[in-house]
Amino acid sequence: MSGKPSENKLPPLVDSHAHLDDPRFAEDLEAVLERAAEVGIVNILTVGGNLEGSRAAVALAERYPQVFAAVGIHPHDAKFADAAAFSELEELARSHPKVTAIGETGLDFFYDLSPRDVQERVFREQLRMARRLHLPVIIHDRDAHDEIHRVLVEESAGKPYRGVLHCFSGDREFARRCLDLGFYLSFAGPLTYPKNEELRAVVAETPAERLLVETDCPYLAPQKHRGQRNEPAFVRITAEKVAKLKQLSMEDISRITCRNAERLFGIGESATEAAIAYTIRDALYLNITNRCSNACVFCAKFQDYTVKGHYLKLDHEPSAAEVKAAIGDPRRFAEVVFCGYGEPLLRLELVKEIGAWLKGKGGRVRVNTDGQANLVHGRDILPELEGLIDAVSVSLNAHDAATYLKITRSPFGPRAFEAVQDFIREAKRRIPSVTASVVTYPGVDIEAARRLVEELGVQFRVRHYQETR
Repeated sequence: MSGKPSENKLPPLVDSHAHLDDPRFAEDLEAVLERAAEVGIVNILTVGGNLEGSRAAVALAERYPQVFAAVGIHPHDAKFADAAAFSELEELARSHPKVTAIGETGLDFFYDLSPRDVQERVFREQLRMARRLHLPVIIHDRDAHDEIHRVLVEESAGKPYRGVLHCFSGDREFARRCLDLGFYLSFAGPLTYPKNEELRAVVAETPAERLLVETDCPYLAPQKHRGQRNEPAFVRITAEKVAKLKQLSMEDISRITCRNAERLFGIGESATEAAIAYTIRDALYLNITNRCSNACVFCAKFQDYTVKGHYLKLDHEPSAAEVKAAIGDPRRFAEVVFCGYGEPLLRLELVKEIGAWLKGKGGRVRVNTDGQANLVHGRDILPELEGLIDAVSVSLNAHDAATYLKITRSPFGPRAFEAVQDFIREAKRRIPSVTASVVTYPGVDIEAARRLVEELGVQFRVRHYQETR
């Protein structure tokens, strides 16, 4: 069985949590894997829940090229764990290159099949094992959100984790706490259940760079197959729901979640060359510089140069010829946006040249900017953009000058906030569509910012803080 996706070219996906050793797959595992391959499931992480299951997971990973393994002791089986079990578990992880994680481990206070103090002890031991082996950890959490968080904080020693809360079931507050510790969040079939509105709200607010999808098969089949045996092919249904909630395309979710699986588990291969032009939804974005006139505290590039699955750390600033070659025919896209991991108007002459070229080819052009270009260039640059761009989005980011300076760390000091407002006022005269955006960063008064934008007379957009990180 090759595990190669079929020729239908569906966007590839990774099932980041399955239990292929379950007896319910014993009779037709080959067919299950074939069905997964036919719908573009390129890799599957099969997860152990005890020693027997961990051994089986390793054996499956050795047998099938598209399958990888995690080894661990589930809280249900914590009561059976002893020193010999931990020793064998660690040896499995050390000796098999396709073991990519420790888990699943954690706490389950719904079934309580092992005493709670024993669950916690076994959980802590596996967290420490994962750190020793430099492997991510896969965490099971059921009705134990506060206790899980407490243990994680106590065991972290102030260091961020590599790991995932699998089949996430908490609320937005618990999600934020897990994200703050460095975890990924993985979503399974319950995301599609009619009553799970809070879970869908969690997905909407979770940063794309921390999302994974899974089946947890044979359990928790999506609504369409509820009551049936779940299997890896069904992860596409969950991914489609994630795409809808994030207002992204399936190509976006494929790229994002595959890259996240590669970054967390080392499964698959992601592009390492920076993109000059990259797609999100039906728009093309242009990454022309990584330099910025501000140094915003929430900017994700201080941690990572990945945006919606695209790697954007440039090794050089591209020429106009390189940018044109990367764009191709702009009419393929709803709009072309100057918005990489930097401030595009630092390269004003390039923006003007490419903007004129795009307009000549019938493209729609937008610039995303911090609104500091007039300070940078020492003149009002907006007349130079008139007729070349259709829309501009300006990062206002705050409701007053003190908050703005604290958040953006602008080199222009106290005058920066007023300069951004002046930029917006002038842009309204020169450019057909102007939007001012504000990030839901702690300390920002969103309603005060909304009133300010209404006074400026332009459109207002709120960006979630987590989605900027």
